[in-house]
Amino acid sequence: MRSRYLIILLVVILVFAALFAAYKLGYFGKKATLSVYNFGEYVDPSVIEEFEKKYDIKVVYETYSTNEEMLAKMKAGGNAYDVIFPSAYMLEVLIAEGMLSPLDHDKIPNYANIDPMFKGLSCDPEDKYSAPYFWGTVGILYNSDLVDDTVDSWWALHNLKYFGKVIMFDSMRDTIGLTLKMLGYSMNSIDPGEIDQAKEVLIRQKPMVRSYEIDAYKDSLLSGDAVMSMAWSGDAFMIISEHPEFKYVIPKEGTGVWVDYMAIPADSKNKEYAQKFIDFMLSPEIGLKNTLAVGYSTPNDAVKGLLPEATRDNKAAYPDGNVFEGSEFGKDLKEATELYDQAWTEIKSK
Repeated sequence: MRSRYLIILLVVILVFAALFAAYKLGYFGKKATLSVYNFGEYVDPSVIEEFEKKYDIKVVYETYSTNEEMLAKMKAGGNAYDVIFPSAYMLEVLIAEGMLSPLDHDKIPNYANIDPMFKGLSCDPEDKYSAPYFWGTVGILYNSDLVDDTVDSWWALHNLKYFGKVIMFDSMRDTIGLTLKMLGYSMNSIDPGEIDQAKEVLIRQKPMVRSYEIDAYKDSLLSGDAVMSMAWSGDAFMIISEHPEFKYVIPKEGTGVWVDYMAIPADSKNKEYAQKFIDFMLSPEIGLKNTLAVGYSTPNDAVKGLLPEATRDNKAAYPDGNVFEGSEFGKDLKEATELYDQAWTEIKSK
């Protein structure tokens, strides 16, 4: 009899141990989680809250500053993200290295809202791994009350008259790439001589640069500590809407059109809700709220149709025709990335 009780007690202990382990692993008793990894200041927090309420799920939200930072974190392991937001050239890298999971478009019906102009691009020609999130340009944002020269060239950022008042991006691809454009080359150049020329120009410019930033340039411009900066188009439109003394220009040498995407890493632990999240973000109502909050151009036709008329008619944000004609699209540089890494290290170390 005693042995029977001991057996029963042992079974009860084992059952409770198994239940506790299942609880700790999140199989029951706790909300499921979705891990989202995005650029900083690149989503309306309220839409994350709405997703959590709709699906009774906890979103663990982390941010990064550059595509390279995101890639390094993913390769280091230890964090299995469910949704990430790579730019086009980084999307190519992730696909080539087998780091993404294909999307199931049957589970993302709102993908149909995407403007055909943003489908079938070179970074994901079959639209197999990604859904466009936002797009835009890089230009120069300046305070017209404090800058009395014509600003129509990337060379304006090298004007010694504004020594210590200029901000450049802390982004290897953008800063080197657009300096290449300034010199008359492709922003995707893999020519060592051209990349070296861009490096030397940026090294000569460095003493007059106030700082290299990704997001903080906005505060420096608004405070007057800086008078001009490389800028993302969405940031520029948001600042100009409240401070009309600021102007945004796309320099005459040209610029790059960028597209950021939503994608699911191959090691995602919650692909089902990752696809629900992407579909949620592509829905007209949520997409509208997010676009108005973030300020960037949407590739979502259903959202664009709901935007205020003044926003839709802003030709800097929504130009007529194909936005990729006459502009460059960032590409995976493959082995030549090392040339950019070396140049950037030299620039930042001077």
